[in-house]
Amino acid sequence: MNADTTIPAAYFVQRSENVFTPTPHAGGAWADDEMHFSPLGGLITHAILRHAANPDGPALQLSRISFDILGFLALDEVELSVETIRPGRTIELVEATAVIHGRTAVKARAWLLSAFDSAEVAGGAAGPLPAPETATPWSMMEAWQGGYVASLDTRAVHPPEAGRATVWLSTGCELIQGVAVDPVTAWITLVDTANGVAVREHPTRWMFPNVDLTLHLHRAPSGDWLGLDTEVVFGSTGLGITRSVLHDRDGAVGFAEQALTVRRLTE
Repeated sequence: MNADTTIPAAYFVQRSENVFTPTPHAGGAWADDEMHFSPLGGLITHAILRHAANPDGPALQLSRISFDILGFLALDEVELSVETIRPGRTIELVEATAVIHGRTAVKARAWLLSAFDSAEVAGGAAGPLPAPETATPWSMMEAWQGGYVASLDTRAVHPPEAGRATVWLSTGCELIQGVAVDPVTAWITLVDTANGVAVREHPTRWMFPNVDLTLHLHRAPSGDWLGLDTEVVFGSTGLGITRSVLHDRDGAVGFAEQALTVRRLTE
């Protein structure tokens, strides 16, 4: 992490109600002038959950959120807008748009569902991973660059292999300087890291950026640690998938998938 104490320990600084400036801690893994999508995904989630909050009605819970990444994410000012596509007291669909340099950079949609007591039929989720305190510190900087990756505390449950890893992630950075965010938002801020924890090929030889991220949750996560049980598949025609079971300390929380464009770098 950059030692310059003038840089806040946060991924974004809020400039107005809907405008945010990324700090160097949000720096991307593929290029110096790029923003890593992971903190941007957290920022968009924060905007969606704030928009959907209804103090006069029943609380809705995040069931699915999907992000389409529409191009290069410059490390520059982000303007967000949010609208309700399908309003409802028990089911709601919300859409968010992130604009960078006057261009729509990300579109996101979230389904929010009402809470019901289904404890008597709950089941099917994977059990807990070994606690992060028992895992081995592991630096992602051996393969990746950028302020975001440098901001992470990463611990491997097992030594990562090509295309397979089980790791814990945490960060000392706030999402937005001085702004309290929902625990779900803070946790989702780390999820896009999944595409970097189980690389099949070194990123100096092959590119495999994800063009989307979709999360499905079967319960709300808690705590400061995200567990990723991740596998990566490359096809033979330039397509790939990163698939993760998402964990908190109590066990599996849901699933994430990322579609990859796989291409050899020019030597």
